[in-house]
Amino acid sequence: MPSLTRAEAEARARLVDVERYTVDLDLTRGETHFRSATTVRFTARTAGDTFAELKPAVLHRAALDGHVLDPALLTDGRIPLRGLTVGPHELYVEADMAYSRTGEGLHRLTDPADGETYVHSQAFLDQLPRITVCFDQPDLKAVFEVTVAAPPSWTVLGNGVCTCDPAHEGRGRWRIAPTPPISTYLFALAAGPWHSLRTEHAGLPFGLHCRRSLAPYLDTDVDELWNITCHAFDRYHELFDEPYPFDSYDQVFVPEFTNGAMENPGLVAFRESFLFRSAASGTERQNRARVIAHEMAHMWFGDLVTMRWWDDLWLNESFADHMAYQLTGAWTEFAVTRKTWGYDADQRASTHPVAPPPDAVPDTGRALANFDGIAYAKGAAALRQLATWLGEKPFLAGVNDHLTRHRFGNATLDDLLDSLTRASGRDVHAWGESWLRTTGVDTIGGQRSVVSRPHRVRFGLYDYDANSRLVLRERIWTGPGDTGPGSDTLVSGSHAHAPALLLPNDGDLTYAKVRLDTHSWAAVTASLSTLDDPLTRAVLWTTARDMVRDAELPPVAYLHLVTRHLPYETDAAVVDSVLAFARGPVADRYLAPELRPASLIALADVCRGILVDPARQALHLGALRTLVDSAVPVPEVPGDDHELRWHALFRRCVLGAADEADIANEAARDRSSAGGESAARCRAALPDPAAKEAAWRAMFESDGQSATLLRARAQGFWQPEQTDLLAPYVPRWFPAATDLAARQGPTVAATLGRYGFPAHTTDPAVLAVAEHCLAHGAPVPALRRWLTDQCDDLRRAMSCRAGTEAEARGVGTEAEVSST
Repeated sequence: MPSLTRAEAEARARLVDVERYTVDLDLTRGETHFRSATTVRFTARTAGDTFAELKPAVLHRAALDGHVLDPALLTDGRIPLRGLTVGPHELYVEADMAYSRTGEGLHRLTDPADGETYVHSQAFLDQLPRITVCFDQPDLKAVFEVTVAAPPSWTVLGNGVCTCDPAHEGRGRWRIAPTPPISTYLFALAAGPWHSLRTEHAGLPFGLHCRRSLAPYLDTDVDELWNITCHAFDRYHELFDEPYPFDSYDQVFVPEFTNGAMENPGLVAFRESFLFRSAASGTERQNRARVIAHEMAHMWFGDLVTMRWWDDLWLNESFADHMAYQLTGAWTEFAVTRKTWGYDADQRASTHPVAPPPDAVPDTGRALANFDGIAYAKGAAALRQLATWLGEKPFLAGVNDHLTRHRFGNATLDDLLDSLTRASGRDVHAWGESWLRTTGVDTIGGQRSVVSRPHRVRFGLYDYDANSRLVLRERIWTGPGDTGPGSDTLVSGSHAHAPALLLPNDGDLTYAKVRLDTHSWAAVTASLSTLDDPLTRAVLWTTARDMVRDAELPPVAYLHLVTRHLPYETDAAVVDSVLAFARGPVADRYLAPELRPASLIALADVCRGILVDPARQALHLGALRTLVDSAVPVPEVPGDDHELRWHALFRRCVLGAADEADIANEAARDRSSAGGESAARCRAALPDPAAKEAAWRAMFESDGQSATLLRARAQGFWQPEQTDLLAPYVPRWFPAATDLAARQGPTVAATLGRYGFPAHTTDPAVLAVAEHCLAHGAPVPALRRWLTDQCDDLRRAMSCRAGTEAEARGVGTEAEVSST
């Protein structure tokens, strides 16, 4: 099916208004297909031709205003509607639709733990036509009225309150209350024998749902989940003038969900990994709370007011990210984890403005490529800077003006900037041009700032106290013009002596890389862990990370900073982020291979140093997981911690210290679908030619596997310890991935590009093959975007490694590296 172009969408929006979808689904027709019968009521403003989208297995009947349409007219997923006259029309379509295994359309899973079956929808961006006929674009909002036939033991969940009449031909007959006008991509359905917990809050029904085999994990965390949900709901009602716009609020943890979460009105879907089957770290719980708050923010930003076209995707995601961090207060995690996602994306060849120009998103296929760290993290950071410049009250006043003016409608970036300008009295359009229509990361600090946009920012001045700890002397604000394009960093010269540490962007209120003068960097290397404020430490750890990626700080020097200061770190988000960067990019890609074993030993020692302190329980899990992934031999793991046991077994498999029998034994202990994915990951990681070939065939020669199982196998396949064994697969991967992505669609394409790329080795030969594939292999857009990014990251890794290879030749022994 061809991607819908912006021009086609604009033409259709000029021609028709859509009032209502009356959808009837029958989920009782077997394991492979379901029946979909839909009536679409719409009005033509002018006479003309258009089309509706549908991707059926079998089209049984289509009729326009009672006149039967020839099924043969369906071409490339489009039903032409010709000769429309001005006025109301009715389109009826009945078809058999195929269940999905890739998370697109209506996905079906049978739980291996108990044999129960569940289905859930993903209608986002081109996928509702896999469920029902529709005019599939965000600015043709309509009411959805849905009925569902399901097995008697099932519960059906949807965008509105669901009621059941079980006495209907031996099936459950469910009616979902009509929605307010919503965009097609927000249609939601989840059906199966759910384990459901319900309550009422603010006069509305709330629900939490998961499959039955995961019921104990939902029950354990139910109080925490209710507290987060209700707190977010109440806080948003304090901030927003518009009340919650839907009739209920359900949250469902769905199996094999390919995204983190999806903001369906009234029925938010989450990946099941947010139900913790094992002990969870403080960072994991904080992240879950943030995602819950993010998805609820979408009820206003995205669901109540929706972008007109996908170039304004950031209006949804950036606002939801900003509001979620504002609500949870998790700004340290934002600085050390979320913003680095944005910084990395903004320095690749695929970078784009937060709000790209209209011609940059010409169709829905291209729109998918913009779901990245720029649309989420950079946009959220830009909004934080905007709120810092305008002040929180004028910022929120503009937001509320925007929501009220466009409620249940569609809006653009200019609409938002108009509202913020009215509320603040400032020229926010000019701010938008410099912040939202440009690309790249500014740099503040060091000998000279390199900036292309105005920043409202603080500088922190820190001195040593009598105990040789760095303490804050004062903070100095600079105005929007003080760090404008090409200007020097300005700090008052009236102080009696220079600070030990001059920190630009103290408080992390703007989006810019930080660089320190030589004197300040010396203070950081000596005394980073003595700073009291975790957000200040997060800014400095991110600075060190950026310097390594920009080949300004040797990777070994970064490890020295880790071994010296991380054992004293008290913030779990900082510990997790620093360990992830040190264990992943630094150890696996940036260091010369000869230095890698010693770096893993050094990181294991850091983790042991954290673990021996019983007062720091919140940090133990992140450190223990890194220890399991770094140390040899692997430590013993508690028998009831499924995730950590699989993590440890995976590392043993990589090292050749476990075999198929060990995997089978662990799989027998954990018969869940998550256990099945972990077993597949372990089997793909075995350093055995037969195991690698079997994993390869499972990935590329079977179109029936789920996207989550493909992800697990891809994660296990490429390992730095197995470079020689894997060498023959590198040239095979690119044509195989290109073919599979073309057959299976964008979700599989993104899975292959993100998790399957041979990033296990910093090898120029891999880069050459990848560049040839981009030039001559014709990968689909979703895969092309990931390959482009992977090539950029590989070039960066090669630049970082160049120095370490010379250093390795000079060091000579692993002991000298581990002495860091």
